[in-house]
Amino acid sequence: QVKFDNFYLESSLYTSGKVAATVQMLQDAGKTYEQDGALWLQSTDYGDDKNRVMRKQDGTFTYFVPDVAYHIAKWQRGFTKVVNIQGTDHHGTIARVRAGLQAANVGIPLGYPDYVLHTMVRVVRGGEEVKISKRAGSYVTLRDVIDWTSKDAVRFFLLSRKPDTEYTFDIDLARSQNNDNPVYYVQYAHARIQKMLRDSGVDVASLQGVDVSSLLVPQAQTLMLQLAKYPEMLTAATEGFAPHDVTFYLRELAANLHSYYDAERVLVDDEALKLARLALVAACAQVLHNGLAVLGVSAPEKM
Repeated sequence: QVKFDNFYLESSLYTSGKVAATVQMLQDAGKTYEQDGALWLQSTDYGDDKNRVMRKQDGTFTYFVPDVAYHIAKWQRGFTKVVNIQGTDHHGTIARVRAGLQAANVGIPLGYPDYVLHTMVRVVRGGEEVKISKRAGSYVTLRDVIDWTSKDAVRFFLLSRKPDTEYTFDIDLARSQNNDNPVYYVQYAHARIQKMLRDSGVDVASLQGVDVSSLLVPQAQTLMLQLAKYPEMLTAATEGFAPHDVTFYLRELAANLHSYYDAERVLVDDEALKLARLALVAACAQVLHNGLAVLGVSAPEKM
């Protein structure tokens, strides 16, 4: 359930003349020079640790040149905010691509584009690492992992760590239906609330504006404070390219909900108290649903 708006062929950058035009642009700007039969970019002028070959002796271009051409075209198409997702082994391309964009002098701001770098993911199944060898041509595809677990588990697990940190995807944990499985733990909290709301027979819309001043136990206060943090957390996660912050938040919110559920019975005889408690858990369900939706993970009504 990932939608690609556009596919962009690298070969089209050559056939359309964009690569040649970019090289000419850099030459006209006086940012290139010839040495040892190759064409070089003076990328050290823009913070790179050394100048880079653009066109090799055999006449072919190094791979960062079409990247520069692509990003110039992307900027010209109106994409002022761009995030590239690459493996950490491509870290070296950042400085040279940005240098090329600055040298082209087409109005692209410093620091464009943004980058998110990912490390390799280890996969463990049955307590043993699934061996992956580039040389032998053996690998695990994302489809394999989804088939072994679920879309929800793959999304939540892969988003639960900073992308540049090592991560081990435990297939057995992702399949388990207990509190050790973080996505199950969060989804179960949502389903648990939905059952309470169904059992109450109360229309959720009628809980708007309910007086919650009677909710004084520490667990209720903690839950309300956690709910209040959601907008600020989401803003920070967005600005910092940190979806893992959303997973951490949802796990903590689910823990707060479970603690509150253990501390106070929601469906009590006192009508005003029942409505106050229902309003709190309904708000929690809404935030759980919203946070999971941000991650592309479902919020089941029943489990």
